[in-house]
Amino acid sequence: GRPRAAPEGKAAPRHPEAAAGQGRAGPRRRTPRGRDAERGRGGPGEQGAPGGGGGLAGSPQPARKGRPGPAAGSARESLELKDIFIAVKTTRKYHRSRLDLLLQTWISQARGQVRLGDHMINTNCSAVHTRQALCCKMSVEYDKFLESGQKWFCHVDDDNYVNPRTLLRLLSAFSHSQDVYVGRPSLDHPIEAADHVQSDGSKTTVKFWFATGGAGFCISRGLALKMSPWASLGNFISTAERVRLPDDCTIGYIIEGLLEVKLLHSPLFHSHLENLQRLQGESVLQQVTLSYGDPENKHNVVSVGGVFGLQQDPTRFKSVHCLLYPDTIWCPAKKMS
Repeated sequence: GRPRAAPEGKAAPRHPEAAAGQGRAGPRRRTPRGRDAERGRGGPGEQGAPGGGGGLAGSPQPARKGRPGPAAGSARESLELKDIFIAVKTTRKYHRSRLDLLLQTWISQARGQVRLGDHMINTNCSAVHTRQALCCKMSVEYDKFLESGQKWFCHVDDDNYVNPRTLLRLLSAFSHSQDVYVGRPSLDHPIEAADHVQSDGSKTTVKFWFATGGAGFCISRGLALKMSPWASLGNFISTAERVRLPDDCTIGYIIEGLLEVKLLHSPLFHSHLENLQRLQGESVLQQVTLSYGDPENKHNVVSVGGVFGLQQDPTRFKSVHCLLYPDTIWCPAKKMS
């Protein structure tokens, strides 16, 4: 059934695993400043941050000092695709136009990890694209991840292509027990949210970065467990309502604003909000996620050639997939030299 929000003011129930030894960091408040976040966050019309586009770096680049990352000289974690929980947010109206393409392409390489297809989850959330409906879906994704016992939670949208190989390479650089939140902001500045949780009733604001859900992001299990008091068992919905933020912003609010764990800014995640044409050739195959423009901006796609034409493959996902997995049965046969 639909996750229920905890009544305002009551202590949030914690996930059993978080209570049994995965201690959480308490919410350390920052100095109040600024204005309400409703004026500060970017919405569907926001543009990619300046300096974005096709980064070729193999690891996320911290934007500020003190961000968590792989310790110098530390061994890479032994990680397999089965350790990663990938949630694809979608709705019924896009099952044919978007999901069929994903099932045909990248999901075919990671079917056991994706909560979709054979692992379809009916969230019982509203199909409308509202803040409440989006937060309802994210709440279900989070709870299902905790139940899974897997090491990493990754969220993407149904207009993303995920490269399982580069995703695995990226996450292998960290330990899942570390506090890791990695993704790409859609803005070039942090946002501010009105924080109404003060005991004396005063209103303060907190400033934080968030990774846009449209490009995808990943959270380690260690960090996800610390989020439990504000996110598990439906509490994600009440947290989002308290600060009046959408789902991806609420994730950033909990992690950066309350737990004070910094977002790792990675150039390897991409959404339809940026200029995707800047991604060209071999660099396309080194990214973690890709996307494509909406019908009003259908020419905003990555630049790859030599497989399918634009008419056959308007999103370029089929072309990317055949370059990555040329033995796929429906890919054109390679010409003999």
